[in-house]
This record gives sequence, structure tokens and C-alpha cells, in this order.
Amino acid sequence: MTRKSFIKGMLAAGAAPTIVPNSVFGANAPSNRITLGGIGVGGIGTHQLPLCRDVGFEVVSLCDLDWNHCKKVFATFPDARRHRDWREFLSEESGRCDAFYCGAPDHWHALMSLAVLGRKKPLCCVKPLTRRVEECRAVVAAAREAGVATQVTACTSQDEASVRLGELVDAGVFGEIREIHAWSRRPVWPQGMTAYPAFEDPVPQGFDWNLWLGPAKRVAFADRWPKDSPYPDLSLEKWGGVTVYHPHNFRGWFEYGAGALGDMGCHRANTIYRVMGFAYPTHVEAVTSKVSDVAFPLASMVSYDYPATDRNGPVRLVWYDGGLKMPRAREMYGTRMPLEGVVYVGTRGKVLFDAQSPRDCKLVFFDGALERKAATVPRTRPRLPKEVFGPDAHHAIYGEWLNAIRGGAPASCSFEFAQYITEFTHLGNLAIQTRAPVDYDPAVPRVVGNDAANALLRANYENGWSLSDAGGRA
Repeated sequence: MTRKSFIKGMLAAGAAPTIVPNSVFGANAPSNRITLGGIGVGGIGTHQLPLCRDVGFEVVSLCDLDWNHCKKVFATFPDARRHRDWREFLSEESGRCDAFYCGAPDHWHALMSLAVLGRKKPLCCVKPLTRRVEECRAVVAAAREAGVATQVTACTSQDEASVRLGELVDAGVFGEIREIHAWSRRPVWPQGMTAYPAFEDPVPQGFDWNLWLGPAKRVAFADRWPKDSPYPDLSLEKWGGVTVYHPHNFRGWFEYGAGALGDMGCHRANTIYRVMGFAYPTHVEAVTSKVSDVAFPLASMVSYDYPATDRNGPVRLVWYDGGLKMPRAREMYGTRMPLEGVVYVGTRGKVLFDAQSPRDCKLVFFDGALERKAATVPRTRPRLPKEVFGPDAHHAIYGEWLNAIRGGAPASCSFEFAQYITEFTHLGNLAIQTRAPVDYDPAVPRVVGNDAANALLRANYENGWSLSDAGGRA
């Protein structure tokens, strides 16, 4: 199946959901009785599992190795069974849970996903799907073999702004798209570290640090940065506070996270790839602030070159983070540029995809005549019915997945589709981490002429873990 036919099939299938509206059966609708187990629930799961519940999942079991960090999610689901070790959790709960959610740190995604898919259970994994290309290929292959409904928590590409943008690009309103500029306010956690901490803190009682590290590099536990450390204040914002690794702040480390691209690049790329029909870039380069051997830099600008297709010429996509944004053209001077956004530059004009409010993304035109022309373009792409989409775009991620579990269309960021945006983040991070261009051959896969990047395509697991025995170790 080609990428183009896959997308076309998804769009066509999206017009025929199988989920039964709540208005027919009420709260006890059969479609509401999918039991869900969550792994790694004390972080983003605190916010996402209630969204799963809202669209019809029954959350019956929770697993996290830090119960002190789980007080809120435990209070939200007081009747759910509780576990600390995800391997025991899967062993005991696979017979009682219809589907699983994975909200663990990035370095665990591949192994946990493989273990769930090996049990042929539907799975929703937080983005990015994996940290390495080898992991991504293995997980996608396992999902195909399992034949189950999957989803990655990238912002849906089925919101009205995304679907409408696709229609306008299809109609040639902006001419041929030549450039795309996407940016994020991230990082909102410490980055720019030059070495692992030289200090060590006592491991909190009941917290298994060795299990948290799992297959990744073994370092001493460090709890919080000292008051004289600059790192928490270097990023523009510090949502994660002053912790070093756990909770929240693992994303700034090469070994445990995927940086700003892995966090927000997946969100932006989901719509970009859907609208443009991208598969793989051929060339990637990065310009950054100073990069160490252990952590992502404070700011990055990464350019991706995509080959021409049957409907569009070559495209350059540029990613910005750490406070960087695209230079504004004259016609953009009077427009407020959001903290999260994308500008599409065509031969006939530009448009801004304002993503600062993920629940309500919108298109912003810089030219009144172009906006009036856009208003005449008919609606040609199907929309998700309200019963699937849910009350807002955040709920839609989980409504799509539930609908797919029930036999409807694949979720818009199923693993089959998510492989492309996952490798988008990988390749940008390879250019950042190796400080060198990345010329990519996806068929092998390999990076030509960059041995350091080529080595980082693979998962360098430690502590006895490997991709090949993930299911058995669980």
C-alpha cells in the first residue's frame, strides 16, 4: 500500500464511523464499555486519561512506578486497580483490559508498545512514538502483525482548520507550496546542559530508579537542580520546575527524551504531512545554539527538503524552537504571531495555521482578496461526525481511537501514519545531535556520509534490554 492510497482510504473511511452515539443508549452505550489500562499515568496521563473516559473508555487499571506523583490520577479513578511494575501490570491485566494507553517517558515507548502489541491489544502511545528509527520500524511492523487499532497523541489532523487547509491547498488557492515554517515555544524544561549532574540524591522511598532508567544509560539519581544552577532558568518557561530527570524534565536529555521536536514537532507535522502528502525528507540540516554530548540545545532551526510530487514542486520545511520564529514578510507585520504556529508559503500567497490553542486551531490570512477566494472553495474532505470527534480537538484523539477499535476508520495518527512524523522528529534530532547534515535513504534505512547519525538510527539499549526480547521480558 502506498502512502497516498493509505491516506485516501482513511479519508474515505472517515465518513462512515461505527461508534453508536450516546444519545441512543446514554451512559451505558455498548460503545462505552471498552476497558482501558494505563502505563506511566502520573505525568501527561493525568490529563489524557480523563479525556479517554470522556469519549467512552472505562479506565480500570493504572500503572506507574512513582505513586507519589500519581495522587491526582488515582483520585480521578479511585476504583482502578494499581500497579508499580509495568511488566507485572501487563501480565495481570491483559485479560481484563481491552486496550492500553502508554504515557511513560520517551525512552520506554518502544519496549512497552512491543509488549502490548505482542498481546494483540489496541494501543494509544503518547508522542513521539519512539526515539529511534529502528524502534519506529519495529513498532510499526508489530502493529501491522497484531492488526489492532493504534493511535499516537499528536494533535488531530481532523479538526476543522486542518481539514479546511487541506481543501485550500488541494484547490491551489496558495499556488504551489514552496516553503513551510513551523515553530514552538518549547522547550519548557531545562535544556543546554553540558554534562550529567556531578551530584547524587537519595532515591525517594517507593521509587524504583533502576526501573525508570530501564534500557537507557545508567546514571546516578539526581532529584532537583541546586539553587545556583542556571539550567532551569535558561529555557523561556519552566513548566517542569527544577527537577533533573523525573518528573517532566526527561525530554531535555538525548538519552531519555526527544527534545522540542519530539514534543511539539509531532503535533505540527501531523497536519503538515496530511495536507502535503509528505513521506520522507531527503536532506536535513540544523543550526543551533551550543550543543553538548548529553542534552538538546536551548534553541534550534532545522530545515528539511522534500522532493517534488505529482501535485507540488520541491518543498523546504523549517522548524524553529527555543524562542526562534520565521522572519516575517512585510504583509505579516500587522499580524500577531502565536507561540505555536505554521506558515505555508505558496506562489500565490501565504496562510498562518495558528495552533496556540490546540482545542481551537484557526487559519489566518494576510491578504483579504486571498481570504475571499478561499471562502469560495467547496468542502470536499469528509469531517469526523460529532460522536467521534467529541467536544473538542483534544477529545478527538481518543474518540478516533475508540472508533477504530470498534471497527471504524483508522485513527488519523495510527502507527501506520505516525511512522512518518516520528521519523521527521528523529531526523531533525540527528542533525542537531551530530552537528552535521543528514542525507536520508529511508529504504535501507541509512544516513549517507554521516557515520555518527547512522549509528544513532539504532537503539543502543543497555542493562540487558533489547528490542528482540521486549515481549518476553514483559
